Amino acid sequence: MNKVISGTAFVYGNNIDTDQIYPGRFLSETDLQDVAHHAMAGIDENFLKEFHPGDLIIAGTNFGCGSSREHAAITLKAIQIGGVVAESFARIFFRNAINLGIPLVVCLGIRKHVSRYDKITIDMDTATLKNEMTGKTFACEPLSNYMMRILEAGGIKPMLRAQYGQKNS
Repeated sequence: MNKVISGTAFVYGNNIDTDQIYPGRFLSETDLQDVAHHAMAGIDENFLKEFHPGDLIIAGTNFGCGSSREHAAITLKAIQIGGVVAESFARIFFRNAINLGIPLVVCLGIRKHVSRYDKITIDMDTATLKNEMTGKTFACEPLSNYMMRILEAGGIKPMLRAQYGQKNS
């Protein structure tokens, strides 16, 4: 994981649920490339037309609420999201995403300071977010050392494999 993440912002509101991130009507898809074609399809039909790997989602409160299925986090991983910054996350989504190696950052009030297509830089070490368009920097909540280790390893499975000397299977 790159500890400094830069990308274009895609801004959404509060209570973006797992069905908006990955609509349930696509649950029969199992191939990651097929799954990736439906990212954010429940809320933004233009998202994938404008998204580039490494770009960021900025959201309000309770991002990832709804069902506990892992598909929402998997689709974000499949499109190579740079990270998600929100004012708060649903607990299960938060752990699913971190465990898959997706950087998540809690930054209170951030949605008021970022517009769609702003260039954003996140420094995971200092837990800061800079809006490159306005020049303003915001303090975010730092992740625990354990969560940072998971992200640095690319997810919890790679971390545990490395820790216990197991090969990928």
